[in-house]
Amino acid sequence: MTAPKLFISYSWSSPDHEQWVADFATELRESGVDVILDKWDLREGHDAIAFMEKMVTDPEVKKVVIVSDRIYAAKADGRAGGVGKETQIISKEVYEKQTQDKFVAVVREKDEEGKPYLPTYYKSRIHIDLSEPETYGANFERLLRWAFDKPLYVKPELGNKPSFLEEGEHVSLGTTVSFRRAIDAIKNNKTYAAGALDEYLNTFVRNLERFRLEKPIGEFDDAVVKNIEEFLPFRNEAIQLFITISQYSQGGAFLWSIHRFFENLIPYMDRPPHISTWRDEDYDNFRFIVHELFLYTLGILIKFECFEQARYMLEQRYYFPGNSESGRDSMVKYLIFHQRTSSLTHRSKRLNRLSVRADLLNERCTGVGIEFLHLMQADFVIFMRAEIESTDDYPRWWPETLLYIRYSRRPFEIFARSISKSYFELVKGLLGITSPTDLQPLLTSYSERRRQLPRWDFDSINPGVLLGSDKLASKS
Repeated sequence: MTAPKLFISYSWSSPDHEQWVADFATELRESGVDVILDKWDLREGHDAIAFMEKMVTDPEVKKVVIVSDRIYAAKADGRAGGVGKETQIISKEVYEKQTQDKFVAVVREKDEEGKPYLPTYYKSRIHIDLSEPETYGANFERLLRWAFDKPLYVKPELGNKPSFLEEGEHVSLGTTVSFRRAIDAIKNNKTYAAGALDEYLNTFVRNLERFRLEKPIGEFDDAVVKNIEEFLPFRNEAIQLFITISQYSQGGAFLWSIHRFFENLIPYMDRPPHISTWRDEDYDNFRFIVHELFLYTLGILIKFECFEQARYMLEQRYYFPGNSESGRDSMVKYLIFHQRTSSLTHRSKRLNRLSVRADLLNERCTGVGIEFLHLMQADFVIFMRAEIESTDDYPRWWPETLLYIRYSRRPFEIFARSISKSYFELVKGLLGITSPTDLQPLLTSYSERRRQLPRWDFDSINPGVLLGSDKLASKS
């Protein structure tokens, strides 16, 4: 990189000040800046005014530093002496040039009120303060970055417009205002917080209908994936709201509303009463969305150690009137929130991938304050609870995300912490057990191949390892 040429304009205020400027110029040259200083470059017989004008107007001189102290500011404003001449040139340049990054003022002195001495023409512009020893180093680095045009913060490249904003295709859930109101009310413990939350959740449920797929053109699985992508901003709203609830109220005060929210989402995963012709995959987008939201909710509650609230979400049943139409119980368990998505299974085969559904859950887990590991931990908790409660030999809850932890040789965080008896007492309700020994029959049936585990190709998970079962509640 070519060394930037830099001219220093200053006042001969005192011998000490002149020496400071000379030392300052030396530091700049030692840092790779080609400094032009009158003491070094102006010789007997030279025209001082012509020298100053050339330094300010010469296109090869890329930078001009104005070292401003009390005397410099006074001379500049009074147009006195050499500084006054330079001011006439510099101020004209400052005000008439469109690009003003050639000039910067370096403050050397401040008045009794701590205000920097600056020429009037410069007071509205950003300056660099080198008057304080404590901040000299950091601000000198700022000056070097300015001289080399290497700012600390670089504007990133402009990305592509998100697909869900394409003209004519954007679908809004209409929750932005109620979301902000609910967040503010919960954070500030407003008296109307519960009402604000219900307003948001009810709007969410009601307007989710806008995302229903209607005879898409092209491959159906492409339409499902696109629909899921378009829903992403509203999923992120819900995640941020549940995080706020967990942080500010430990989930308890609003637990009934969250439970009822998921209860009201269940009908979206099945055929609406007014539709007589349908295919099972017609609701795959809703099945993915609701399942993802349920995973995040459990993941958030567990991350913030709201174990009683997470247990409540797994113990309480959910009212689903559509079930009673086929003679089944209208009160259903948490298992309702994972349903097959035929279109995504088809897409996995078409793209030769183990699980597109798992891949989507992984790829979408970014920028929301929850790591994918927390999602996997929640998925595993739900899977194990379903296994403990079931008498069948096949998984009742398919843990989609555990595709990414098949080779793990360590337990999830909450089970690693459960080596402590007191911590195990907090966690055990998630699984619906009272003692580590309650797990042994199930783990034995896995090891003896009497009970099936989820498999991806030839690989599976090791529940005993992920539970840290051999060390649960083993320490005081």
